[in-house]
Amino acid sequence: MSLRFPTTLLALALLAGCATTQPQHAVVAPAPQAAAAVVRVPANDNLNAVAWSQTAIEHDLIYLQTYRDAQSRLLAAMRDPHWDALGKADRVAPFKGLKPAVILDIDETALDNSPYQARVVKGGGEFNEADWAAWCKEAQARALPGAVEFTQFAAAHGIAVIYISNRAKDLDEATLANLRQAGFPVSGPQAFLGLGTVVEDCEQAGTEKGCRRQLVARHYRVLMQFGDQIGDFVDVNANTADGRRKAVADYLPWIGTRWFVLPNPTYGSWEPALFNNDWSAPLEQRRQQKIDALRYQ
Repeated sequence: MSLRFPTTLLALALLAGCATTQPQHAVVAPAPQAAAAVVRVPANDNLNAVAWSQTAIEHDLIYLQTYRDAQSRLLAAMRDPHWDALGKADRVAPFKGLKPAVILDIDETALDNSPYQARVVKGGGEFNEADWAAWCKEAQARALPGAVEFTQFAAAHGIAVIYISNRAKDLDEATLANLRQAGFPVSGPQAFLGLGTVVEDCEQAGTEKGCRRQLVARHYRVLMQFGDQIGDFVDVNANTADGRRKAVADYLPWIGTRWFVLPNPTYGSWEPALFNNDWSAPLEQRRQQKIDALRYQ
């Protein structure tokens, strides 16, 4: 008796036979550990800004140019008895006969905190006070180009170097240690006026530095100021694009002579000015408002 196979079964049998004689080219799936090694970095709006701050030679040259130019003007400013770099609201005492000083902000003016910003980018998060304080306590921030040379030059010529920072006052020891380690002249604890410094007869508004500048005004004639935010030079009454322009309008002739402004694309009061200073808004909403603020012509 002959056996009859359905066509489909016969085809499958023939294929199975071929499979035993033909070389195999199996697709090998990646090992689980190899797949796990691929790390996807979350998108972060600050990536380019931090990368520029850390790697662009242009960044370093701007700092060198600024501090060298200031140094070339410093002694002439000291010899001019009418020279003072405090704004009208901050010059609360006559400066005649007072010792000369320069005022520097710390973060992104004297010390480079881009490693902290890089950690935030890599982690895909945003700034938070706990991580920031931990970074400050590491006391490992490097000096920005030209800053040490300028401040040492000032100190060598009898000019006090005062650091006004919005680092919290309780970070003073770590901050002073970091400044000293980086090579900055530090005359003592009084050289650091952090956020929370109590100034008699002056009520501080938020993080504005006006009261602390007024405290310096009682003891020094200020020759120059350095910062990466306009709030390092003058209090900003309305943190909007228009309000910020108005805050510095009367002092434009001082830029590059008494006030020296340094670049900071990574953070600052310029950013919340774009989304109504509302940090509680969702990230995507803040991002859209920043996009809406762009000009296309």
